[in-house]
Amino acid sequence: MVETILHMLDIGFFAALLRIATPLLLATMGELIAERSGVLNLGIEGTMLLGAMTGFTAAYFSGNLWLGVVAALATGALVGFLMALLTVVLGVSQHVSGIGTTLLTTGLAFFLYRMIFGQPAVPPNVVAFAPVSVPLLSAIPIIGPIFFNQAAITYLALLSVPLTWLALHRTRWGLNLRTVGENPRAADTAGVSVWSMRIQALVLSGALMGLGGAYLTISQFNAFTFGVISGRGWVCIALVVFGQWLPWRCAAGVLLFAMIEALQLRLQANNTLNIPYEVFLMLPFVMTILAMALVSRNANAPASLLIPFRKEER
Repeated sequence: MVETILHMLDIGFFAALLRIATPLLLATMGELIAERSGVLNLGIEGTMLLGAMTGFTAAYFSGNLWLGVVAALATGALVGFLMALLTVVLGVSQHVSGIGTTLLTTGLAFFLYRMIFGQPAVPPNVVAFAPVSVPLLSAIPIIGPIFFNQAAITYLALLSVPLTWLALHRTRWGLNLRTVGENPRAADTAGVSVWSMRIQALVLSGALMGLGGAYLTISQFNAFTFGVISGRGWVCIALVVFGQWLPWRCAAGVLLFAMIEALQLRLQANNTLNIPYEVFLMLPFVMTILAMALVSRNANAPASLLIPFRKEER
């Protein structure tokens, strides 16, 4: 069994790992930004699904994949703004708002898809993003085919990690955002608008989630199906906790989950022991639960996470 697994760890395996990690990286960075501002965005699953649907629909009718990307970003941003209205402006429970948003956007995605495409015998599809080889770098042995021969959105996902770290830890905007998440009263006293920062965080968060969902329909699978997200949004919430709300650690958690996912796909294809395929399907989620159980004991969440800010209350 060990020899079989080691034989699977080739260049194709690690290239596939990055493809699997792409939507998770985008959505996890989005959730991280929201939570660092003090808001738990439980609307992530529905946001990804609606972004996947609108991105696919825009790309299908326009014939332009980048218009699909723009549509997904805009959709996610709008859903993020809805979350901001509920949790920041109205002060509704973040749990209730998030679950409600997921239910709303999930139902809306299914309804719009059925209204636009009906129930065709053959699902509509698009020509997905083709891998883009980076000149010179893609020719580097081993590293080149893995990192520098990917779809454009994968490069964006990889860039989102250092950009998120830079934005949070090396800019005034990031300092304000982290302060709002830790001590909104202090931020308000210093002249920082808590509402504005949280709204910005949720809009940006939603845009990244929408793009993460669209990657699945216009780059990885080139079609929309009702189970296209398959719980990835909930996994991203767990990965933020696993990464202790730090971009690089969250990215490491994403890569670990993606590696297990890629491995289970290879194990299904080389199932010499005739193990039921359901065992392989649940493997990444079981590992996520185990990792969460080990890490969450010492989790140090932003102090104001889940706590609404009302300026008139002291």
